[in-house]
Amino acid sequence: MAFIVTESCIKCKHTDCVEVCPVDCFYEGPNFLVIHPEECIDCALCEPECPVDAIFSEDELPSDQIEFIEINAELSETWPNITEEKDPLPEADEYAAVKDKKHLLIK
Repeated sequence: MAFIVTESCIKCKHTDCVEVCPVDCFYEGPNFLVIHPEECIDCALCEPECPVDAIFSEDELPSDQIEFIEINAELSETWPNITEEKDPLPEADEYAAVKDKKHLLIK
């Protein structure tokens, strides 16, 4: 089982999780991060680091976030790898508590 980045990350893109990942399995898009499911070793170090609770183990994924399994797999094949922490997006605080942000995802 891999960990999955979910909708809460959209337009926030905190990278605290990236800094603790021992296998560098995070990939970065314009306003979202994803985890490559075949590279993730299920260590769980990233999950508690996310300030917006956007990372879940695949087997604990909320039912309304299931589509993000495929989104992580697909986008991690095309987006560049990220291995160091960066500043979150300027609008991160504004969007941290916003729900239903999938339509804002820039692929």
